[in-house]
Amino acid sequence: MWRPNWWRRLRRQIPEEVLFALNRLAEAGYEAYLVGGAPRDLLLDRTPEDWDLATDARPEKVKTLFANAWPLGEKFGTVRVPFDRLEVDITTFREEGAYSDGRRPDWVNFTPSLEADLARRDFTMNAIALDPLREKLVDPFAGVQALKRRLVKTVGEPAVRFGEDALRMLRFYRFQATLGFRGDRETEKGITPGLITKVSGERIRDELTKLLVASFPKAGLEGMARSGLLPAVLPEFGAVLAEPGLFRHTVATVQAIKPATGLRWAAFLHDLGKPRTRVVQGDRLHYYGHEKVGAELAAAILERLRFPRKVAEQILALVRWHMFPADPWMTDAALRRLVARVGKENIKGLLELRRADLVGTPGVAARAFSGLTQFAARLEALLAGETVLSLRDLAVNGHEVMEFLGIQPGPRVGEVLQEIFHWVTEDPARNRKELILEYLATRGNNPD
Repeated sequence: MWRPNWWRRLRRQIPEEVLFALNRLAEAGYEAYLVGGAPRDLLLDRTPEDWDLATDARPEKVKTLFANAWPLGEKFGTVRVPFDRLEVDITTFREEGAYSDGRRPDWVNFTPSLEADLARRDFTMNAIALDPLREKLVDPFAGVQALKRRLVKTVGEPAVRFGEDALRMLRFYRFQATLGFRGDRETEKGITPGLITKVSGERIRDELTKLLVASFPKAGLEGMARSGLLPAVLPEFGAVLAEPGLFRHTVATVQAIKPATGLRWAAFLHDLGKPRTRVVQGDRLHYYGHEKVGAELAAAILERLRFPRKVAEQILALVRWHMFPADPWMTDAALRRLVARVGKENIKGLLELRRADLVGTPGVAARAFSGLTQFAARLEALLAGETVLSLRDLAVNGHEVMEFLGIQPGPRVGEVLQEIFHWVTEDPARNRKELILEYLATRGNNPD
């Protein structure tokens, strides 16, 4: 970390806009430091996502120094300065009161003390301040040591930090998942799972998503289970945790699947229905219909966490259909009908979920992976050369069917379209309007 010319190399990692803001404050006679995640990421040789500065300049003074600045949370001392490529948030050194609502402090007082400002932060690795212009590092809570030890530890008393904002309990595990760090044992003892009920669904959703798409979700999920935070956040997982093998499989599937939001959430929720469908027959366990039950449970979770509709639909489709038949000898017609049933937009995600599901299952034979590979190859060929995969791809629509058969809107129209679709999937060359109408005329208006 402290190699020769370290500061020079550090400055090269910092965008010129951030250096400009630091220098502008310094030239006006104020202290200014990089704080928050940026010092942590720079010390870990990672690229920061956000650029936050702390200063002893009051918000009204910051606004006079940057003509385009606008108040982001002026009551809390934060002013945002937009540049072409990025934004810099500048916050006045502050002290805070109690967090009665479990999210924001009851009062904020500005202070000339950087150390007092750092004392209010969540974890020691986030309580480091850097002044790259004067080559100064301020670390009153041994955050650099925590980084060297790869340790997530609260600033001060854990119960106090978590009591101020219960979302910090999730952040404790999220940082373990994103950085591959371990959690401090005393910090974990300070977790009170019931406090999480104070946190909104949206905030929980965003923090859990960051954990799930991280490089080491296993560390975060196992920690949440160990502390009792996971069932407090998602009570539906209580039954999953009662079957340790099932939870281990879930975690392994999450770790194995590609790190995309919809895929990771689908892997996390895909076996949620197993405890409710568990049947013992002889010396074997069965979970008949667990994918359908799991989709119902997942739908309640996604609604509670206020997921955007499109993302929720993708996750639910993957959970609902993750037991799809991946038979490499399936006929082309059956394969087309499968794609129509699960949706063209979901089929590749289902293949990835099946692959991760196999990876996460101990003792799976190599032939299972071989069969999935053959199935995927056939599917790729079909998708590349054939477009008749859904009702929308048919050469006729519902209005044309109603007009030709003289029937009224209703379930009957959908039944006829399904009959046409099955007929066309037997031979995609049939997907021409005149051939379909001829088929309907031959079959009459009562296809069955």
